[in-house]
Amino acid sequence: MGRYLNPGMESFEKSVNSEIYVDKTGLVGYTNRVMNTVQGYVCVSRPRRFGKSMAANMLTAYYSRGCDSREIFSKFEISESPDFEKYRNKYNTIFLNMQEFLSRSDSVEALVDRVKKLVLRDLKREYPDVDYFDDTDLVESMQDIYETEKCPFVVIIDEWDCIFHKDFITDEDKKKYISFLSSLLKDKAYVLLSYMTGILPIAKYSSGSELNMFAEYTMVSEEKFSDAFGFTETEVDMLYARFLKNTGKPLLSRSGLKEWYDGYHTAAGERLYNPRSVVCALTDNQLSNYWVSSGKYDSIFTYIQYNVDQIQNDLTLMFAGERIPSGIQEYAATAQELKTKEEIYSAMVVYGLLTYDNGMVFIPNKELMEVLKWELVMIKKQKNSPVK
Repeated sequence: MGRYLNPGMESFEKSVNSEIYVDKTGLVGYTNRVMNTVQGYVCVSRPRRFGKSMAANMLTAYYSRGCDSREIFSKFEISESPDFEKYRNKYNTIFLNMQEFLSRSDSVEALVDRVKKLVLRDLKREYPDVDYFDDTDLVESMQDIYETEKCPFVVIIDEWDCIFHKDFITDEDKKKYISFLSSLLKDKAYVLLSYMTGILPIAKYSSGSELNMFAEYTMVSEEKFSDAFGFTETEVDMLYARFLKNTGKPLLSRSGLKEWYDGYHTAAGERLYNPRSVVCALTDNQLSNYWVSSGKYDSIFTYIQYNVDQIQNDLTLMFAGERIPSGIQEYAATAQELKTKEEIYSAMVVYGLLTYDNGMVFIPNKELMEVLKWELVMIKKQKNSPVK
């Protein structure tokens, strides 16, 4: 068992052992079906706090040869599949959280170099007797291992897009990073399945053919995986019933959970709850604002600085429960400067600050209402405008 090659199931086990866990192993059933097919390149885009990392850890625990995860999965939906044992813990699995590498790097070159060196170290420790053509080349080494051991790779990349949130990243940096991912994954016999997750749409950064093998599933545009991320109405019903059973003095109502954390819409018509906020509320036994900013893209100021007056007027209507007509271009979230209302609303939907349904954008719930009201007050103060 290595750090990046065939890691264990500890991360997923922590999720399962938590006080509140919802079975999302139906996703594993889908990835099993697309194994070793042209559909075996999956990229899921969702806002922050929607369970993307948990899903990546789940897939790692299921496929990794570094553990035996039968017991942990045996109580979940995937265990009923006829293919449950066929794929479980059978593959060399590489798990990369790109945010981890970025936090230790000051450039794209340093990030890519760190990934290569650390994965190569795991590979050579696991397979010291392979005749490597060039043991400093990650792609060549994976090819050598596959040819020798006949065991294909599953590659799982969490937060693949984290570098694009950084101001210092240039267009040339983006090209280098995309080129690295392409050289690692595209048209490689050793890749049986590749799964990536992030916030931003992949196609915007892969303007040519570098990553065109990936099928991308976003919350706004694609119906697939609508119930795999976020909590559904039925799931929250189940969690609240369990909460009532286990809590001596419940201080929050089921309707309160709906008012505070429901309201995100998917392309399939599902209404979703923010899973992190629901978990926090049920754990703390109180309705509160659990939206935690994790960067400038969680700040409304980032989006409206070029169009303050018009956006403020729309937000005033949204605070009153109105919906605003708008087209959504998810790629707009990748722009360095957001100037039109459509671009701004598109970005806010991608990051989870607004939601979109049937040609309208709106504030999904009370939690986001409070966040946006507070941010608007701060913006008005910065402009030295009186707050009404």
